Amino acid sequence: MKYVLVTGGVVSGLGKGVTASSIGVVLKACGLRVTSIKIDPYLNTDAGTMSPFEHGEVFVLDDGGEVDLDLGNYERFLDVTLTKDNNITTGKIFQFVIEKERKGDYLGKTVQVVPHITDAIKDWIESVAVIPVDGKEGPADVCVIELGGTVGDIESMPFIEALRQLSFSVGQDNFCLVHVSLIPVIGVVGEQKTKPTQHSVRELRALGLTPHLLACRSAQPLLENVKEKLSQFCHVPASNILNIHDVPNIWHIPLLLRNQNAHDAILKQLNLLSIAMPPALKDWTMMAETYDNLTNSVRIAMVGKYVGLTDSYLSVVKALLHACIACSVKPSIDWIAASDLEEDSAKLTPEAHAAAWETLKNAACVLVPGGFGDRGVRGMILAAKYARENNIPYLGICLGMQIAVIEFARSVLSLERADSNEFNANTPDPVVIFMPEGSRTHMGSTMRLGSRKDAIPYHQLYYCKTYVEERHRHRYEVNPEVIEVLEENGLKFVGKDETGKRMEILELPSHPFYVGVQFHPEFKSRPRRPSALFLGFILAATGKLEAHLKGHQNGI
Repeated sequence: MKYVLVTGGVVSGLGKGVTASSIGVVLKACGLRVTSIKIDPYLNTDAGTMSPFEHGEVFVLDDGGEVDLDLGNYERFLDVTLTKDNNITTGKIFQFVIEKERKGDYLGKTVQVVPHITDAIKDWIESVAVIPVDGKEGPADVCVIELGGTVGDIESMPFIEALRQLSFSVGQDNFCLVHVSLIPVIGVVGEQKTKPTQHSVRELRALGLTPHLLACRSAQPLLENVKEKLSQFCHVPASNILNIHDVPNIWHIPLLLRNQNAHDAILKQLNLLSIAMPPALKDWTMMAETYDNLTNSVRIAMVGKYVGLTDSYLSVVKALLHACIACSVKPSIDWIAASDLEEDSAKLTPEAHAAAWETLKNAACVLVPGGFGDRGVRGMILAAKYARENNIPYLGICLGMQIAVIEFARSVLSLERADSNEFNANTPDPVVIFMPEGSRTHMGSTMRLGSRKDAIPYHQLYYCKTYVEERHRHRYEVNPEVIEVLEENGLKFVGKDETGKRMEILELPSHPFYVGVQFHPEFKSRPRRPSALFLGFILAATGKLEAHLKGHQNGI
């Protein structure tokens, strides 16, 4: 197994995940099979209990793993299906070691960070690296490992030491280290400064790891004299100093790496030049340039709880992008804090209230994504009502589907106190209830998680499929006891789980596009294979859905 380790220095948020994904894309384009591992040094066992404001969205895998959003980048860029073990956290490692100690597996030894924690990290990496993730048999050729955080962080020290040991044990021909660092420009002077990167590399080398390549983040392309200075002080050949400057869209990053011959440097370090091909990135180039050349746009109102941090809905944003490119339009997302639509906001923050409603009314479509808790729910209900009554395309995901049911029950069935048990445990009309198998005492990994098979007797967006497999993350569901009365009044449930008792897809046939889904279709959307629901949503928003469906029926 060959390993490419991606570390970060100076500051967090430099784009290590996109850099690691892009390295994987280029290596895959060279004919190699690639897998990925993300290391998160936090003590949480997984990302499942973390607030989106803390760490961005929680990405859900087929096996039910709740993981860091970077694994979503890996899956989208590399078109692979990862497992929860591809996300290593300090919590997982410590839990594993402590459980072994409790069972007596260490035979009376004093359990320490070195060697027991570091050995567990190495064993985990080496065992996960050989798991196939691309649908083929046998292990991948290269495993790209991203170490979260910044070099020098106290919580990442055991991982740094374990990776130092791993580099020594596998040999220099099987290990390549790419260090991502920042080249800032100081205000008035306008000079690209190398000192932060020099210190970052010095810190890394003091810990026993020497970078083979530097990936330098900057607003503008690096000057040649800056590269020479970095090479001299960081002990890295100038040809191995890569510049990842700001680009119109992230699909340009693999092309940037290819144009700077990053693949040659990595393949040379890993002794793979003899078996690798020149990178075939024609489709990737076309995709990046197609987006750059789009001129028309579609306005999408995103009504959510966590709009203050757009990474909270990263996969939704990417799924919208995939669908928009398939429809030859650019997504123009208008972020609306759901609470700003509520009546209380009109009194407390009238300007924000007026702006939110103006934005909603100017949008071509409305999307209500997933979330937990009652904050902003009344605003989401108002947004769903506005879309339903004004024939505006609406897509509700997870919570957004439940919102559609609550709104319909209140407005159409005249059940004014209809609600979800999540928001009101004592509601006389619980149209959304807690799932029987859920846990009320433990939060982590107790929801309905992962890929599930959903039966679709007929749905035009899925064409002739009788079932789909989509990823779930919820602990509440539509109350089966109210299905009959909802359907009698026009709200149809066209997709159910395999038992036929759990509602998965709803739609309003009298509406141009009013769809709610209990699952998360965004997690399986890919650049060249947009989610059918997101594609239908954008087609409806641009007035092309009917023609698209007729064309598909006629084999066009």
